[in-house]
Amino acid sequence: MKVRAIIETGKNLDYDIYTDDNSLGFMLLGQGNTIEEAKSAFLKSKEEMKAVYEEAGESFDFDSLEFEYVFDTISFLKYSPFTLTGLSKATGINCKQLSHYVTGYRKPSPKTIQRIQTGVTKFAETMSHAVLV
Repeated sequence: MKVRAIIETGKNLDYDIYTDDNSLGFMLLGQGNTIEEAKSAFLKSKEEMKAVYEEAGESFDFDSLEFEYVFDTISFLKYSPFTLTGLSKATGINCKQLSHYVTGYRKPSPKTIQRIQTGVTKFAETMSHAVLV
């Protein structure tokens, strides 16, 4: 079963990962200072929930869970190897404005999120066809 796991930046600019699939009947959550720490805590919460189900004598195929990790915009900007200048070139969004998103000073509008997504996707497509000589 494929389940979406959302990676978000918390209020303290740390990372949260959680499931948003109501069909599971439970929620998994992990937090950490890095995405790797949050992911480790997230997967540990899966094991803890598995133990709860086993203890209660309930069945759920936890081993079939497959997570699709998706970023919220701020987490992507913080985690991305792009410099703000490079991201600005790819998206057409001012560096200062991008910086405000990374620091949590401002939140991007849905229209801005789409511009970032479109710019990053175009860049990735272009780079996937690049041949270096």
